[in-house]
Amino acid sequence: MAQLITLTLTPKQAADSSFYTAAVARQMGIKQSDIALLRIVKRSVDARRGALKVNLTLEAFLDFEPMPEPIHFDYPNIENADPVIIIGAGPAGLFAALRLIELGKKPIIFERGKDVTARGKDIAQIQRGGVIDPDSNYAFGEGGAGTFSDGKLFTRSKKRGDYNRALQRLVYHGATEEILYEAHPHIGSDRLPRIIADIRRQIVECGGQIHFNSRVTGITIKDGRAVGVEVGDQRVEGAAVIIATGHSARDIYRMLDKSGVRLEAKPFAMGVRIEHPQRLINSIQYHNSEQMEYLPAASYSLVQQVGGRGVYSFCMCPGGFIVPAMTDQTESVVNGMSPSHRGSPFANSGFVTEIRHEDFAHLTEQYGELAGLEFQRQFEVMARAEANGNQTAPAQRVADFVAGRGSASLPSCSYVPGIVPSRLDCWMPEFISSRLREAIRIFDRRMRGYLTNEAVVVGVESRTSTPVRIPRDRQTLAHPEIEALYPAGEGAGYAGGIISAALDGERIAEAIVNNIR
Repeated sequence: MAQLITLTLTPKQAADSSFYTAAVARQMGIKQSDIALLRIVKRSVDARRGALKVNLTLEAFLDFEPMPEPIHFDYPNIENADPVIIIGAGPAGLFAALRLIELGKKPIIFERGKDVTARGKDIAQIQRGGVIDPDSNYAFGEGGAGTFSDGKLFTRSKKRGDYNRALQRLVYHGATEEILYEAHPHIGSDRLPRIIADIRRQIVECGGQIHFNSRVTGITIKDGRAVGVEVGDQRVEGAAVIIATGHSARDIYRMLDKSGVRLEAKPFAMGVRIEHPQRLINSIQYHNSEQMEYLPAASYSLVQQVGGRGVYSFCMCPGGFIVPAMTDQTESVVNGMSPSHRGSPFANSGFVTEIRHEDFAHLTEQYGELAGLEFQRQFEVMARAEANGNQTAPAQRVADFVAGRGSASLPSCSYVPGIVPSRLDCWMPEFISSRLREAIRIFDRRMRGYLTNEAVVVGVESRTSTPVRIPRDRQTLAHPEIEALYPAGEGAGYAGGIISAALDGERIAEAIVNNIR
């Protein structure tokens, strides 16, 4: 039987497989040659109290023991099974489709954007300052928003589903096994598109369907039950409809609202991207240790109550890039991504504060439950005006932002379209800018050097989550007033990242099979 061994090592020792293999053999009281297989189960870096340590948990198989089975999933042919319609090919939609196949249902996915290869070309055009395709960009297209602007797999929603199974499913479709044991697993936006394409191939080979360039324009509801969708002049019916559109599908919210489907305004968060030199974050987090070279690019997570509201880092991208995440030519929106190697000289993070109902109450009379959506849009339009009306982004040195002064020049930045000096401290809503500024002062006391003019704030980070929730019954997970209509993932207000959205998609698939016979 395999044995679990836990070691606490220096970074250099943990990077040397021969060293930790010998250490495992000594701890087990056996010869090193008796170990047939040694695999990492969990790895985490402990940088507390100044001394860098790496905690390794390893699984040791001896040469006379059976080896572990490779990861495998069984996907049957469901070509002639009952169809279930899915709106959106992001993680919630794709994982719902895979789980439906396992459970004997036929997924039919309608995706407004393009396949992941064609989508990549449109994203390259946005980076060059070209025209933004409203259906094919960093937010829309095969794989969803996380495919090109995230790649991180960490979630706090592990109780909502089988977190390890979700990671194993990604490995089965081409991810490296490191995501199974890293404390903060990460695929990288350079590798994730190939995995998404393999998931698509799997769905189609089993008899499922994926239709690209297919914007859903209506939900067909009969006698209080969702029976299909409208895609242009086409109507397609199914046993259930899953709404898995992501947090930026404003037209879907408007369509649902116009159709009388109940929606709910919800709190969300907005702010900026903050970017530091990666060497500075490494130095702060790893205490200038000589063993930094054996460790990955350092990350951080910060949260603080300021003026009765949370201010926090979000989607931190060590060794990453800031990217243009707008879905319309009238907006300026930024997000972050990291390639698998995390080799960029920059470290960026979303840096946001809570937005509450009272902040957009003045818009409620005109926009109803979509008032937060309009508040978000207006914030992005302001940022676009400050960016000279093009893909460049408004920016300010961090120390200048905190001190309330303009930046005569800006440091180097990973944002390819470019940044322009702007007084973000002046034009942003005061309740946002004042909390961000105070939080930076506080965070600098925890991470000495965080408040520096080597760093820059870039506007705006506004798509952290949706300002709208599509309600659902706690038991059935369907909309409480419309049978067989299943909101899922980030766009419905029930997830906050790749894996939490994927887990939610799986839950919805299981609920459909349980509820619809």
